[in-house]
Amino acid sequence: MTSDGGRFMLGNIVVTLTHTSIALIGLACIALSLCAAAADIVTSTDEPAPSTIERDVHLFVIQKDGSIEEHDDTLMRADTASGVDAIAQRYVWFNKDIEQVQLLAAETIDPDGTAHAVRPEAIRDVQEPRSAGAPSFEDGVLRTVIFPGVQTGSRVHLAFRKTRAKALQAGTFGYLVEPSLEPVDEQRLIFDLPADVPLYVDARGYVALPPVSANGRTRYEFDYRHGPYARLEAGAVGYANWGDRLMVSTVPDFASFAARYRGPADNDATREDPGIVRLAQQLTAGLTDPRDKARALYDWMRLNIRYVALFLGETAAIPHKAADILRNRYGDCKDHVALYGALLAAAGIRSEPALLNLGPYYTLPDVPGYGASAINHVIVWIPELAQFADTSAGGTEFGYLPSGVMDRPVLLVDAGVLARTPATQRRERNARVQIDIDESGTAHYAYRVEDIGYTAELERNTFRRATRQHAQQLAAGRLLQTGLHGTAQLQTDDVAVTGGPFATSMQGSVPHLIWPDGTTAVPALTSLAGGMGSQVEAWLAEPVRTQPWACIGGEFDETLELSLPRFVRETDLPTDSTVEDPLLTFASHYVFDPATRTLQVNRHLRAAFGHQMCTANEFIAIRDDLVRIERDLDAEVVVRAASAKQ
Repeated sequence: MTSDGGRFMLGNIVVTLTHTSIALIGLACIALSLCAAAADIVTSTDEPAPSTIERDVHLFVIQKDGSIEEHDDTLMRADTASGVDAIAQRYVWFNKDIEQVQLLAAETIDPDGTAHAVRPEAIRDVQEPRSAGAPSFEDGVLRTVIFPGVQTGSRVHLAFRKTRAKALQAGTFGYLVEPSLEPVDEQRLIFDLPADVPLYVDARGYVALPPVSANGRTRYEFDYRHGPYARLEAGAVGYANWGDRLMVSTVPDFASFAARYRGPADNDATREDPGIVRLAQQLTAGLTDPRDKARALYDWMRLNIRYVALFLGETAAIPHKAADILRNRYGDCKDHVALYGALLAAAGIRSEPALLNLGPYYTLPDVPGYGASAINHVIVWIPELAQFADTSAGGTEFGYLPSGVMDRPVLLVDAGVLARTPATQRRERNARVQIDIDESGTAHYAYRVEDIGYTAELERNTFRRATRQHAQQLAAGRLLQTGLHGTAQLQTDDVAVTGGPFATSMQGSVPHLIWPDGTTAVPALTSLAGGMGSQVEAWLAEPVRTQPWACIGGEFDETLELSLPRFVRETDLPTDSTVEDPLLTFASHYVFDPATRTLQVNRHLRAAFGHQMCTANEFIAIRDDLVRIERDLDAEVVVRAASAKQ
């Protein structure tokens, strides 16, 4: 992590946050898959890094009540044109209700050493965009610092003091540092605490100096240096799964951390509000099975309570009142858990919050705390159903989870113990392509794809929220991504239902798929974009892998029925292919009927990894098989016009 913290996306804006904000927040509670999101900002070791952290010092003076005074002093250098963009505008996040920020230095230093102070008009406060216009979440502010005259070789110097008079969690302090993968010449992290308040540490790559005690206080210091980082490979999981990371906390263990979350969350007298009870009764009327009741309440929550994607821990980790959430019809992840839990309780179903990481991280630090690669999200655990549920993920059917919370440790708040979310869940896809090529060479196609399992509701929700125009644009885009240029009209199953398989159908035409003279290679497509071809392409995004990577399995069945016109004859057909591997099975079969001039292609792929984070060795074991499968999926049928010269 750089001195300015980590970066995250707000629309198309890359925002840089301070260490403190990252330490106390983590990734947003959003339904996403970000396994390779950082790839664009990571440099390879054989080219200059865009920018370098020359000096970075952070001092935290922590009191027993959890109040903090933070001093940050950072010097960064732009080494390339993209580095200029990366450092020329910096942001300091703070909670306006309990924190104050004072800039001590803000200047650009030319390559020749000339300094240019940032003028007052180039420093402004802006509302945290992720508050999404929700009044309950307008305490987050970004102090924006725009540096003048930044060019390649320039340095930007930013120093500030941030004071927090009131702790987010009384009597505690926690802080996470994760490198932003920019070279670091010198970084020092200093934590000054009362001598009788121990600091618990999980350090990897950060060098701890011997603690120094004096005058009733103890200083803990950590040094960090790192040259150019290896490029984050496409599809790789988050760097902190295997790379450097520092987590410090005054909370000794996960049981204590859970208790601190549980106490304030339980003190909500509105959980039994008559309006909440009445709504739960209305939604579950006529239902007797607890699973059916939980599903009905879940579907209402995800379709009616707007999700505000703020980080867990960025503000006090206390949900808003359940009655207020219901009235406002919005909330962040902990608010979703609070209201859904209240509705479940009104229906006689016990539940508890479950704290975990949302993002490309499949482990937690040994020390409990909030942060990008630590705890940053909360979902619901329903013991009697043995079921996790995340109502903030609007596109996920009850009984399934977003991939971003699968296969990772989870802290059950009531029990105070670590458990784990499921490693796998059902995912099937059946596709059928019918192509009839007329005597002009134009292809008329019909395509139907059915999703079964967790991806079904993801697809249904996409079209549920799309306008008619947007839906047709999606259809045209999927055809174009397949490499075909033509027309596309789309129909879908009923988007009003909230569970079960979901199918879409497309029809259209592709001019000149076969030319009336000469030879044409016709792709033996068994699906359009999004099928097994897209899946295998993603797995093979890297020819060699040295880092753990995201491997979400599934089962795919695809069929092509291709009718050729009379003016051509087939000259080459692909041959059948079979792959048998402990992690992968694949089979393809090609049959051409000369009488009907029809080619039938059947393909089946099953990937059963058993987890979502695969090792580099697992990739080595299946790479050759993946290449064989990719070769088959790229197969073509070669035809020749009868009029063409031999």
